[in-house]
Amino acid sequence: MGIPLSPRPARVIDLESMRQRQLARRRLVRLAPELDGLEMVYRLDAHPDTLYGMPILAWGMRENGDIVGLVPWMESLTPCEQLDDPDHGHFVGYRDPETEELFDQPPEHKEMELAHAAAYFEYEDTRETTLIQSLPDHQGTHALCMDEEGAPWQLKQVFGWRLYSDGTIESLLADENLIETVPVLPGDACLYPGHSRHRVVYFFQRQIANRIRQEDPATLEALAMMVMPDDDEEASE
Repeated sequence: MGIPLSPRPARVIDLESMRQRQLARRRLVRLAPELDGLEMVYRLDAHPDTLYGMPILAWGMRENGDIVGLVPWMESLTPCEQLDDPDHGHFVGYRDPETEELFDQPPEHKEMELAHAAAYFEYEDTRETTLIQSLPDHQGTHALCMDEEGAPWQLKQVFGWRLYSDGTIESLLADENLIETVPVLPGDACLYPGHSRHRVVYFFQRQIANRIRQEDPATLEALAMMVMPDDDEEASE
């Protein structure tokens, strides 16, 4: 005859709390600009045998210590590893255009730089979302801003990026009516976070922004196709 076991209270697992902890460990806690010309390499489904390069704007360190390259992509400053879309591209790796070396991990010197900086500038974790870092934009990134339906698009230069304690990154745009001194620098009173005023913000590299300004037909057609799904979705709601 077996020995009766004393009943124990069932262990309650809070799946939502576990999910939040996992997300917190993946949030970005520090940024470092990419100033040596390293690129993100990606592939398009339409041209599977061709590799494309895009300059990396910055590197980011997650709370769990992982390092990721960051590029202005669609509506955010996006970790390269998240690019996995049949229409817009799949991340392949990183590239040094000077040596033409292709590698799948961030460079060791950036890991060291971010780790030391994160340790030195360690911030107090609070429930309130606070600004922890500002980074100038050195690539001439532009943002196409859209407000209410039917309003004209606004093409604006991105002057910098802000990293907040919850891991979100916001672009810094300028209110032209408030510019008092040039060049505009991070910290100037004329700057504001892009999504604080605009319903939709799409990011482009400088050469694409110039084609939009020049009203290049092919670029405008591709742009219309890119933003059309959002409009159709709103119309169907």
